[in-house]
Amino acid sequence: MPSRSDFPSWEVDSEFKEDVFTFVRVEYDSVGPFGWWDRWDNDYPDGDWNFSYRLQNLTSLRVASDSKVLRLTDPELFDYPFIYMAGVQTMTLSQSEQVAFRRYLLNGGFVMVDDVWGVDGWKNVLHEMRGVFPDREPLELTLKHPIFHLVYDLSALPQVVDIKTWRDGYDYEFMHGDSGGDQAPHFWTYHDDRGRMVALVCHNNDIGDGWEREGEDRAYFHQFSEKWSYPFGINVVTYAMTH
Repeated sequence: MPSRSDFPSWEVDSEFKEDVFTFVRVEYDSVGPFGWWDRWDNDYPDGDWNFSYRLQNLTSLRVASDSKVLRLTDPELFDYPFIYMAGVQTMTLSQSEQVAFRRYLLNGGFVMVDDVWGVDGWKNVLHEMRGVFPDREPLELTLKHPIFHLVYDLSALPQVVDIKTWRDGYDYEFMHGDSGGDQAPHFWTYHDDRGRMVALVCHNNDIGDGWEREGEDRAYFHQFSEKWSYPFGINVVTYAMTH
């Protein structure tokens, strides 16, 4: 486990310590064939700390230096308007978690769901989200949506692969199973009754690896972290906090 002291940190004005953006990652249960690849802590904690640092330095947001990890059933979750979930290929949510998740999202919360690949991963997310929203179906975003242009004007739908996949010469994470012939990035959304986006699912994408691995390889940083992961992540947070 990396040490927090190995990453940039900063002081928050004591008068405003309760008025900062805090990056919150959700801990969930899963059972999968890939060990840590199919866990809530994929890309954790490096990705959370690096992304928090970039938010602090590249936006007008005042950001907490330390991130948090919470379960969906933790009442503290309602103190934070933005949460992040990753590596959800085989995620399983209990009924109480589904109820708490629905309540969170319909009461002003927003979730970014990342690192979903292939046919089986998408089927699992659909299954779990139907437990959260049995009366709603996801809608797919096109490049015209403001979330791709809000702070950084993206010229294409972002697609990020993990650094190992990239080093092996691939642009799709085949280790997660059958792609079904579709290796393109997709961005699926759920909305509340007023049309507010409450959930964004990044399918065939590993945005968080660009945050985690930013310092490991200069070429990877320029191709993924700098070009896609940070611009898109900042766009998503800004959208979630202003809509």
